[in-house]
Parts: sequence; C-alpha cells; structure tokens
Amino acid sequence: MPNWEKSLIAFGINIVLLIIIFKVLDIIDGKIRNKIATEESNSPLLRFMPIITKLLKAILIFIALTGFLQSQGYSVSSILAGFGIGGIAVGMAAKDALANIFGSLEILSDHVYKVGDYVKINDIEGTVEDINIRSTKIRDLDHFLISVPNNIAANAIITNVSRAKKRFINITFGITYSTTDEKIKQAQEILKDVAASHNEIHNGFVTAVHDLGDSSINIRFRGYVKSGSYDKFLKVRGEFIEAVVKQYRQEGIDFAFPSQSIYIESDNSKVEN
Repeated sequence: MPNWEKSLIAFGINIVLLIIIFKVLDIIDGKIRNKIATEESNSPLLRFMPIITKLLKAILIFIALTGFLQSQGYSVSSILAGFGIGGIAVGMAAKDALANIFGSLEILSDHVYKVGDYVKINDIEGTVEDINIRSTKIRDLDHFLISVPNNIAANAIITNVSRAKKRFINITFGITYSTTDEKIKQAQEILKDVAASHNEIHNGFVTAVHDLGDSSINIRFRGYVKSGSYDKFLKVRGEFIEAVVKQYRQEGIDFAFPSQSIYIESDNSKVEN
C-alpha cells in the first residue's frame, strides 16, 4: 500500500476519533449545563461551559495534528519550540486575562456569591449585578457600578451578607440616675417582654445593666433577628425600639440625655475694716 494511502487512512481514523470525542464532550457539556440550570437558572457558569468545551476541543485538535505530523516524519519538537516562543509572548500579554478566567471559575465553582447577592469585597460593598469572564459588576450604595477583576475577587476576603441566617441586635438604653431600683428592674423586664412578643426576634436574647455612663444607667439588649436581610433587620430593630420607647414612657421611665451639674460655693467670710 502506498504511503499516501496509509497517511490518508491514518488521517481519516484521527478525524473519526475526534468526531466521537467531540460528541462525548457535547453530551457531557449538555448534562452539566442542564444540572446547573436546574439548580440555578441564571447561573453565570452557564456562559463558561461553551468556552471550556471549545478550549478542550482546540487542545484535542492540536494534539491530533501534532501526532499526525509526527507520523509523517515532520519534526514536531521544532514546531512545539516555535509555539513555545510564541506562547511565551502570548502568555505574557494574556496573563491577566487568564488570571481573570481562572478567578471566575474559582468564584463560581466555590459558590462564593451569585447575581443578586449583597457582598463586601475588600472596601467595595453592594449588590452583585453580573459575573462575566473578566470581572464582577457590583452596584454600590451610591448606585455606582463598580467592576472588580475576578482574579482580585478570587483572592480577596469576601463577606456575603446575603448568606447571613440571622442579624445581631446590640442596643443600649440609657435611663436617668434618679430611676428607682424597682423601675430599673422593670426597664429590663420591658425589654424582655417586647423581644419575646416579636415574632422576628430569636428567644436567646440577653438583657442586663451594662454600665454607668456619665449621665445615665445603661441597660444593654443583645439578640438576633431571624432574617439575614438587612432591610428586614432595620425594620425589626426599628419596631423593637419604638415598642420599648412607648412602654418606657407609659411606665414613667425617663431616658437620660447628656447633662452637667454645676456646684457654686459661696464665700461667707467677713471682710474686716
């Protein structure tokens, strides 16, 4: 059999193998995307799957091509050396781009955050609007759109506020020093009753006389709101404070405010003539 026929057969076998492998990759890609879509329909990871699949196909084509050339007597090492020199230049130019791609995959695979989450990344705080190959788009509290490169986000300390299961309430109520012992105890009981009657506050709360301020006896309340939502936290905290203020006023418990007492000594000494 002539060499050209052998080469043609070998080439045909490589093409068939590549087609089969590509079909398998497409099936795997489809199953993974269906699974991701089932768990989270708007996951940005769905946009990365076609890129990963195409990258794998390109690598397989390169391997098959170099193998075919080697079988035909061409020096693959010199070809690879040429690719290596060019690859260094391309790699240096594409270093940040590749870092961002791997950062994106790390963020998405670890489920650090998703679109719609409220996060803190270093000094940036806001709602995640988009996660793409290069960056994460965050809408901050001033409604500015901030783009954070994914390689920076992947190596940053990230606080996902939306993942909080509950929120900490820590409030101090200052009452006047003229408050009687019975009223001090009643002031603490009011805090307990208001917290216990609120459906959105956990039962594991604590109240106590915390310290003596410059112009007030300070009573501390520490507890948790059942929701991780910041808006819900503000609402529950506000309702709790309003209810406490109302009952304190009804029971005649006065809130303290900054004040100073000034004592003047009079000089009663007589002046001798």
